[in-house]
Order: sequence, then structure tokens, then C-alpha cells
Amino acid sequence: MQEVYEFLKACGTYYLATVEGDQPRVRPFGTIDIFEDKLYIQTGKVKDVSKEMQANPKVEICAFDGQKWIRVAGEVVRDDRVEPKKHMLDSYPNLKALYRADDDNTEVLYLKNATATISSFTEEPKVIKF
Repeated sequence: MQEVYEFLKACGTYYLATVEGDQPRVRPFGTIDIFEDKLYIQTGKVKDVSKEMQANPKVEICAFDGQKWIRVAGEVVRDDRVEPKKHMLDSYPNLKALYRADDDNTEVLYLKNATATISSFTEEPKVIKF
């Protein structure tokens, strides 16, 4: 999981795919964090992406570093505790202008039953499960 975190962190932007009804939705994201040995993302509960993940927790993340790409498929689980929210916001202090660990909007979600595949045109894919 550490390798997945480092890859996504180095990319800066990754793309999160969700589903709204029968329509796929893809958005750029930039928050990634490890807390209590789980990989977390962050958004706001008022956003459509949050509603989509609550209706269908299956997501996929994709990012490209210029040579290799990663796809991470799994399920997200909302964690309403203040501690992981605070950890995320401390990792991304620029978000503190929009979010607080104790507000009703800040949402952190961790990935479970996840499979990451790191691929390139020159190497065999590397699969990481967590």
C-alpha cells in the first residue's frame, strides 16, 4: 500500500471514477493519505461525488507519472472520526480554508478490498492488493 500511496502522491493529481446511475463520472483529485494503515481520500459531503460513493462504494483511481500508470479498484468506506480528518487536513494545509476536521461537510474515505495495478509499455504489470 505504501508504494500505491507514494505513486499517487508523486503524481499530484489522480482521477477518481464513480457511477451515477448508469453513467460513469470521472474527476481530478489530489488528496491521498495513510492513516492507521489505510489509504484515504478526501472530499466534501455536499458534493455529488460523495453522494455517488455513498450510493455505490465501488470506485477506481487512475494516474500517470509520465512513464507508468496506476489503476486502483476498490470500495470506499466513510470514516466520520475527527482523527483521520485532522490527519488529512494536516497533510494538506491548503484545504483548511475550505474544510475543518469537526465540520459536517469534511469527508474522508478509506479504500478496502483494493487492487492496484502499476503498468508500463516496457514492464510486466505489478499487482498490489490491500
